[in-house]
Amino acid sequence: MIEDPGNDAPPGDGAKQPARAARGHGARIKLADVAREAGVSTASVSRVLNNNTRVNADIRTRVANAVSRLGYTPNSAARALASQRFRKVGAIVPTLENPAFASAVEALQQRLSRNGYAVIIASSDYNPELELMQARMLGSVGVDAVMLIGADHLPELYAYLEDSHLKFVNAWVADRTSGYPSVGFDNRAAAARLTRYLIELGHREFAVISGIRKGNDRATERVAGVAQALERAGLKLPPERVLEAPYKFFESQMALRSLMASETPPTAIVCGNDLQAFGALIECQSLGIAVPGTVSIAGFDDLDFAAHITPPLTTMQIPVAEIGVRAGEYLLARIQDRPTLHITEVNVNLVVRASTGPPPRAGNRKSELTE
Repeated sequence: MIEDPGNDAPPGDGAKQPARAARGHGARIKLADVAREAGVSTASVSRVLNNNTRVNADIRTRVANAVSRLGYTPNSAARALASQRFRKVGAIVPTLENPAFASAVEALQQRLSRNGYAVIIASSDYNPELELMQARMLGSVGVDAVMLIGADHLPELYAYLEDSHLKFVNAWVADRTSGYPSVGFDNRAAAARLTRYLIELGHREFAVISGIRKGNDRATERVAGVAQALERAGLKLPPERVLEAPYKFFESQMALRSLMASETPPTAIVCGNDLQAFGALIECQSLGIAVPGTVSIAGFDDLDFAAHITPPLTTMQIPVAEIGVRAGEYLLARIQDRPTLHITEVNVNLVVRASTGPPPRAGNRKSELTE
């Protein structure tokens, strides 16, 4: 943990230039310099560095940006290097609200613990600047390696990992183009497979409830996979039928409501993950829209609840525990200088349940939606 000096007084408004420039080349950046740069108290900086969830998003972003600009690293980095207090691995995930990430981290931890390694977890809230700051903080406390999610990260993050000689792996992707190590699967191909199944059922009117695509290569690739499968079938995915929303029930419910209120509502909706599909199913129940009688809904992940919601959810089954285990094995091999696969691809499977079926006849569907 980064020590909280307990000073809640905001820093002065004196210097407007970044602390690095003011202190000169080679001068060590201090906590107070970060606070001054961010325009917050040193206590607020400390809370952000310690991943305190009570800090609001604006302050977290300001501190993350200040840390990035100044290149701040706490004194614990030197202590860790001097004492060789390693045998720790970091895991930076976008959120711990998604049970899929939590399960993968648990599997990672179980695999590493057998070799005497502990796992330090950080959540970036899909904020690339915050992710960069967290990577630096993890490096400062002496981790040997880091598991990241996805391959779309700031260039500064990759540069930091390389300069610090930190081993890392990108999880949830099987990325053969960037040159970086990865453990996961082809998100585009998985989404295309799910879409082809819906096309085979007879669907022609599609929509997507996607996660926010900016900075999220998994969400981007899944939308691309849907569009690709439709194009190959001679169909289109109109831009207005792709709604982006955070991975929350309420936002997904509102997206479903908007899609079904359109002049030509879809008969099949592919959701970016199961949480979004759960929200869509809940809203259909609220609106009295039959699933799959009026609209088929499919998800992504196969969370435990997917088989128990009404109706049970058709989804792509992602072996999240295997991803965590394989990521741990890759990092161990790199830490111990053993040969290992640069890319590890896991199998994903289509699980068909009752939330999908053939599209309704036009007349029957129109009468249900207008009742």
